[in-house]
Amino acid sequence: MWLAHPNFARRNFTYAEGAEEMEENLKKERGSEKRMERRRRVVVRGEVQDVGFRLFLYENASAMDISEFYARNIPEGVEVLVGGPDAEKFVAFVRDARFERGEIREVIAEEYTGKIMPIERFAQNFMLSQMSKFVSVGLDMLKTQREMLENQRKMLENQDKMLENQRKMLEKQDLMLEKQDKMLEKQDETVREIRALRQDLKAYMEERFAKIEREIAEIKSKLGML
Repeated sequence: MWLAHPNFARRNFTYAEGAEEMEENLKKERGSEKRMERRRRVVVRGEVQDVGFRLFLYENASAMDISEFYARNIPEGVEVLVGGPDAEKFVAFVRDARFERGEIREVIAEEYTGKIMPIERFAQNFMLSQMSKFVSVGLDMLKTQREMLENQRKMLENQDKMLENQRKMLEKQDLMLEKQDKMLEKQDETVREIRALRQDLKAYMEERFAKIEREIAEIKSKLGML
């Protein structure tokens, strides 16, 4: 199988030379793998949740060419797992970091021997989780808007009912006013009739009194009283 080594495509080797070259390459690869296996666990305590702190850490880890990265919220703050040649450099960065949107109170770092996902995979998962949050927030906002619109619709319905009741009350008031007007008209007519009757009665009484006075005068004349 050693004949498939890529070095044989560039120049001719003896078996011993090829085997020696392969062994040297394997040592370098193992050394590189060991170098890449430097891993640290960092716990950041403080006001570092729901303020974009994990994205802040990811962006800086990506800029440092950190190959393995994972960050999550835990009860005491944020837990970060990093792996790669610059893991210690990243730990030092976190210790000295100044995060304006939150407050870092304590940074605890320790060796870590477990597996850590590639930073690219974390980025994908993180973005998907953030998108899921945005969708959830959007759905909650839509639900709230629907509830507000439903409340507004009910309020408008109540206002319509109130306006309808007011309209009916005004109609009743108009009917009452019409009745009052008719009553006033009848009162006026009655007053006019009474006044006319009084005039007729007055004329009748005056005529009657005049007739009585004439009759009395005639009687007195006949009796020689005048």
